Amino acid sequence: MGRGRTLRAAAALAVSGLLTSPLLAGTAYADQKDPKAPAPPAKMSQIGGERLGTPGVQVQLKPGAPKLPGPDALTARSWIVSDAATGKVLAAKNPHWQLAPASTLKMLFADTVMPKFPKNQKHTVKPADLAGMGVGSSLVGIKENLTYTVHDLWLGVFLRSGNDAVHTLSAMNGGTKATVSQMQRHAKELNANDTHVVTPDGYDAPGQVSSAYDLSLFARAGLRNADFREYCSTASAQFPGDKGKDGKRATFGIQNTNRLLSGDYDIKPYPGIAGVKNGSTTNAGSTFTGMAQRGDRKLLVTVMHPEKAVHNEAYREAAKLLDWGFAAADKVEPVGRLVGPRSEDDGTGAVSAQGKRHKGGQGSTQAALDSTGSGSTWTAVGITGGAVVVLGAVALVVRRRRAAK
Repeated sequence: MGRGRTLRAAAALAVSGLLTSPLLAGTAYADQKDPKAPAPPAKMSQIGGERLGTPGVQVQLKPGAPKLPGPDALTARSWIVSDAATGKVLAAKNPHWQLAPASTLKMLFADTVMPKFPKNQKHTVKPADLAGMGVGSSLVGIKENLTYTVHDLWLGVFLRSGNDAVHTLSAMNGGTKATVSQMQRHAKELNANDTHVVTPDGYDAPGQVSSAYDLSLFARAGLRNADFREYCSTASAQFPGDKGKDGKRATFGIQNTNRLLSGDYDIKPYPGIAGVKNGSTTNAGSTFTGMAQRGDRKLLVTVMHPEKAVHNEAYREAAKLLDWGFAAADKVEPVGRLVGPRSEDDGTGAVSAQGKRHKGGQGSTQAALDSTGSGSTWTAVGITGGAVVVLGAVALVVRRRRAAK
């Protein structure tokens, strides 16, 4: 058959509905590619499932499942949407592509360092604590020779993505070099093999990479920790400032830069949002990992480097993936899974070192996540006049501020 007749026959089949779309068939489908955009590697890690190492969008729709938003709506180079409790990956695009993570790497920093210091421990900041921060770093406003609690510092890390807070905590932890080494070891323990840590705060550095898959692992691990959940879901808080003439410390308000949590002039808080962490640098573009809940369902989404140059685009694409995930969760076959730590899961679902098989490599993680809400909606802590705002049950009320340039 000639080429023209072949094309006409294919067109006829498409019109008649007899030619099955790859998306409807549940296989990978190609995006409309920008020829200038970088291409993902032909081979990537297959931790969590073979399909997760295959370039392009991976989804397995059952009959009646809603379609994913089209490529014009999802422009990120890499993304993944998964069930936070079970670890099942509902859909993904290049989830193991190693990309610059920006401040989403602070989730790994928190996983590594947070368990080491009690919240009420105090630390007086030395000039050396703040050395080595990159030019243009995001800051919460920590001052030399002033004293802060560990609780204050973690609010600075999560709400303002403060590199000054990260460096202060790193100094308490034995220094930046030691902290980076510990973060790298912890990444390996979490089976996050796409990640190479150079800076503890996620600031751009040669060779520093992570992946949407690994960032989801970091979020999932962190959400097992009640303190992590508190900080990543705090919408606003008061932060210690300078001493006045009377010797008393003033405070100033800080707001979470996660716009699906705090809102912005052009985007509303996402219903049911409970964290987790956002980032933005020159190399990384915008990155975001979020967790949201509807009923008993808790979904994780990570978006890395949207190509569309629109304000708050990473949040918009994350919200679209969450909307799709909640609608499609029971109508798709998983295309992979988020593995557990090495102590629980070798990445294949095999028996752990303790001799216990964790179903899908998620046993203790699922139990921890399930117990946090006891089947009810998670809460987000908005420290504004002591108010606790329940997200998903009521709307989060925050003052919308124009995004910082």
